[in-house]
Amino acid sequence: MTSGKKTKAARSSVAAARSSVVAKKPKPWGTIIAVIAVLALAGTVFGYAYAQISEKNANEAALAKWNPSEDNKDPSDQIQGVTKKEYAAGKHVQPTQRVAYDQSPPFGGPHDGAWANCTGIVYTKAVRTENMVHSLEHGAVWIAYNPDQVTGEALDKLKRRADGKQYTMLSPYPGLDKPISLQAWGHQLKVESADDERIDQFIQSLRRNQYTYPEIGAACDSTTFDVDNPPPFVAEKPGADAVPMEGGTTDQAETGGTPSDMPVAPTTQPSS
Repeated sequence: MTSGKKTKAARSSVAAARSSVVAKKPKPWGTIIAVIAVLALAGTVFGYAYAQISEKNANEAALAKWNPSEDNKDPSDQIQGVTKKEYAAGKHVQPTQRVAYDQSPPFGGPHDGAWANCTGIVYTKAVRTENMVHSLEHGAVWIAYNPDQVTGEALDKLKRRADGKQYTMLSPYPGLDKPISLQAWGHQLKVESADDERIDQFIQSLRRNQYTYPEIGAACDSTTFDVDNPPPFVAEKPGADAVPMEGGTTDQAETGGTPSDMPVAPTTQPSS
């Protein structure tokens, strides 16, 4: 009997010891903290993504009113500061000739038979004006900037608007009277800051706007224009032998593309 009582007591003692060990086992605070950190990070990532999507949707909605349509053929009419002029299309000059343009930068008039590549090209050097104007005739928007006034973050903002964006090109324009000037065929807008909301409005309104540029469906990818070594910009005023604004010839073929490069369907560009 005594032996049985001792055994029972021993079992009780072992059970109590086990219970004490279990009770004293520490909580996995490291795991808990890690889980909380993961959840917090996930919440931050989700919040950032949501904010980015919301901002993008808001920007697209804000730009929607600048989409060309049958009822609103030239939305740029609603942009303060836009200059408009009528120019005859298809007037070409030789690669060695200069044009006595009536505007600086020009946004229409006689131009070289070869157009500057405008497939979202960021030109680091100033390009011959006569080639840039031809691209406008194809529906492109040319963003020009004064290299003495636009640098650093401001220039980066302009690059993001042009780099890789079809029918858009960016280049320095020495001597520009304003920090930034935007050109589309027959249209121009000059602004002081890369943060000016009118820049995006101008691009949305006029880039490949089928109602405002002459050569509907023309290509922007030139097979003959050397993007890495384009014809240089000439700062000096044209001489007496320059082609006047009413000059140029229509019997010179365009150079730079092939018929397969030129879709015939009139289209407008998506949001920038």
